Amino acid sequence: MSCLFLPTLYSLVFILGFLGNGLVVCVLVKHRNQTNFTDICLFNLAVSDLVFALTLPFYAHFSVVSKWTFGDFMCRFVSGCHYTGFFSSIFFMIVMTLDHYVIIMHPNTVGRYHTLRVGIALTMVVWLLSFGVSSPTFIFTRVINESHGLSCSYDPDEEAERPYVPLATNILGLMVPLTVMVVCYCRIIPKLVNMRKQDHVVKLIIAIVVVFFLCWAPYNISIFLRFLQNKEKLPRSCSFNKNLRLSITVTETIAYTHCCLNPITYAFVGQKFMKRHCNLTDFMCFPPLR
Repeated sequence: MSCLFLPTLYSLVFILGFLGNGLVVCVLVKHRNQTNFTDICLFNLAVSDLVFALTLPFYAHFSVVSKWTFGDFMCRFVSGCHYTGFFSSIFFMIVMTLDHYVIIMHPNTVGRYHTLRVGIALTMVVWLLSFGVSSPTFIFTRVINESHGLSCSYDPDEEAERPYVPLATNILGLMVPLTVMVVCYCRIIPKLVNMRKQDHVVKLIIAIVVVFFLCWAPYNISIFLRFLQNKEKLPRSCSFNKNLRLSITVTETIAYTHCCLNPITYAFVGQKFMKRHCNLTDFMCFPPLR
């Protein structure tokens, strides 16, 4: 299954993610003179998804030939970029959620921080944080000679460091952002409901949370089950191992599609962005969602 399923899905996600996020980057760069705080966040979210998507061809190749052929340096570099793109995308989604919250719930205080200087400073902090969280994958990922050939795997020297990736992925990649989204949007939605002509915003907010949960929750649950199995909290029977591997394979590809959906949910539904997109391409454009 993995010989055909994984490379096909990896390639499809790479193409769609590259085109969608690349277009977002091109539009925002084209109109950089009109950049505001929200545009900076949207630009960095697209760059994060691009960094993440650009690592997928390497994993697609690995799933086809069943061995890592790019050397130890590229093993560390690709794995580190993969997680840096993943965490930075999550962190910029959190920033954008908090930005929406402040704009709607505390509009009088927006002017104090909604500046380019603050946006650039916040961008640097988020990227440094993402790199710091991902640094163990740069350090401890290496080429390992296994029975089926060379593989690129996270392999720390100390046993205590092995749970880092699954725990960081679950806590920082799912629990924290989902909590921030639910708390912020549960307070935002009632206020929007009381405002006229805001139904499309409410639907968009619900779509953002639901899509994020459906994409990432199954994968995080699967890798957490594997973590429990490695800790001998779950059985190691052949049938359970087979089902768990299949679950990880399927849910992983679903999770990776999220980088294709971010441009749709955050960029292409905006009227301002769609006008810029039409000006850039000079093609016939459909009216933005209202």
